[in-house]
Amino acid sequence: MRIILLGPPGAGKGTQAKMLKERFGIPQVSTGDILRKAAQDNTELGRQAKILMDAGKLVQDDTVIGVIRGRIAQEDCRNGFVLDGFPRTIVQAEKLMDTLEDMDLSIDAVVDFVVDSQALINRLTGRRTCSDCGAMYHETSRPPKVRGVCDVCGASLYQREDDKEETIKKRLEIYQSETAPLKEFYQKQGNLKTIQGGGSAEEVFSRVCSKVT
Repeated sequence: MRIILLGPPGAGKGTQAKMLKERFGIPQVSTGDILRKAAQDNTELGRQAKILMDAGKLVQDDTVIGVIRGRIAQEDCRNGFVLDGFPRTIVQAEKLMDTLEDMDLSIDAVVDFVVDSQALINRLTGRRTCSDCGAMYHETSRPPKVRGVCDVCGASLYQREDDKEETIKKRLEIYQSETAPLKEFYQKQGNLKTIQGGGSAEEVFSRVCSKVT
């Protein structure tokens, strides 16, 4: 099972990807996580990506495609994967399609999450990330046991630059202009599944499973 998750920032793609991983035993491939790890490790790719991500901009296509190809070529992706946060533009979608064809692979389903814009802003501005292990929390929907402290490792929590309101609004603008057209692209491919992203994670997951299984 090979799945792409589409939707604006804060739509719940990461949460649903993790749930799909647990249910079907296929890895979550998140370009954001890969690039943030590179930034944390202070690699050349990471330094370049961090400047763009902190400004709410997208990383160059060739860089991301290279990251994706390397990841899905790994053994744990043999039986499938969930692409979380990629592709984000028509050009990326076309390059991904070429890359998959070159690897003799194809996408089974593209799930598009639809969520109200103000709800997205509320979700993202409340997010907090562990400075050490990367665990995610939310000030209202999933707060840590101790404010500002990670339940998992005890490290401090912080608000990522790309979760601040000004940056979020820029990200949403970019999504509408560059990523939203992917719906039409995958609609023409015949594998687009539209999901209402409101409600609990479990409710959304039930809708996802009804569309992809």
